Amino acid sequence: MPNQQAEKVLSTNRQAGHNYHLEDRFEAGMVLTGTEVKSAREGRVNLRDSYANLKDNEVWLFNCHINPYSHGNIYNHDPLRTRKLLLHKEEIRRLIGKVRERGYTLVPTRMYLKNGRIKLEVALAKGKREYDKRDAERRREAEREARRLSH
Repeated sequence: MPNQQAEKVLSTNRQAGHNYHLEDRFEAGMVLTGTEVKSAREGRVNLRDSYANLKDNEVWLFNCHINPYSHGNIYNHDPLRTRKLLLHKEEIRRLIGKVRERGYTLVPTRMYLKNGRIKLEVALAKGKREYDKRDAERRREAEREARRLSH
């Protein structure tokens, strides 16, 4: 079964859907150190305040907190280190156009293991206004109430 795509979610950014209108999603690899990989495989990752940005035609991940590895000693990494994301040139070109011209933001939505490699799902997103958030909450509450009444 070499074609099997087993995915294990390491971390999700649940705030992303609440704070942004998520549109296109991209799968990116990451340049990580050994202790970051070991710590991430244990699920010790926090994506809450993280974001991705473009710099010199490359995509970088900022504020992603990967806890120091418990057995890392002097080789441990800085938890909030800026990390390079690996995307195809064509994907980067598309992202550059959307982020620069249309005011989109790159928001990491989840980090997962895929075939032994750590991947990051990055979404093109537009910020929600306060009334959008209230409207979404009202809709969710109404659906929840309807489900409760039907059972």
